[in-house]
Amino acid sequence: MATVLADEIDILAKAKRSVGDEYYPGDDEPYMCEAHLDYFRKLLLAWKKSILDAAAGTLQQLQDGPIREPDLNDRASSETDWGIELRTRDRQRKLIAKIDSALRRIEEGEYGFCEVSGEPIGLGRLAARPIATMTVEAQEAHERREKVSRED
Repeated sequence: MATVLADEIDILAKAKRSVGDEYYPGDDEPYMCEAHLDYFRKLLLAWKKSILDAAAGTLQQLQDGPIREPDLNDRASSETDWGIELRTRDRQRKLIAKIDSALRRIEEGEYGFCEVSGEPIGLGRLAARPIATMTVEAQEAHERREKVSRED
């Protein structure tokens, strides 16, 4: 699980590098001004492209042929690795849906605002998690309610 999250963070970091260092949203500008929206749009599109590129590589490896390890232990290890890889790609498929949702929110003028309270999410949180839909406080409250309902 930790490696899947690390892969997701690495892909986001790669997307941030591809957007470039010429601009970074700052608190000295009006919140979610056109420059902020443009930055996050580029970041989300670059993140999506990185995920799709990684998925294409996985697909190519799958098409190259089945696992043909003569040793049963090696074969089991390879099949486990493939299972993890496929689960990672499934998580990334779901992440692409969230990225598309964030891009839609940018176009509709809703990006950067909490879906629960309507308050600004904050540039720091959006920089760390560009698909965030809630403020930290709203997310924590949501997770507490979710935990309580699971325990019931």
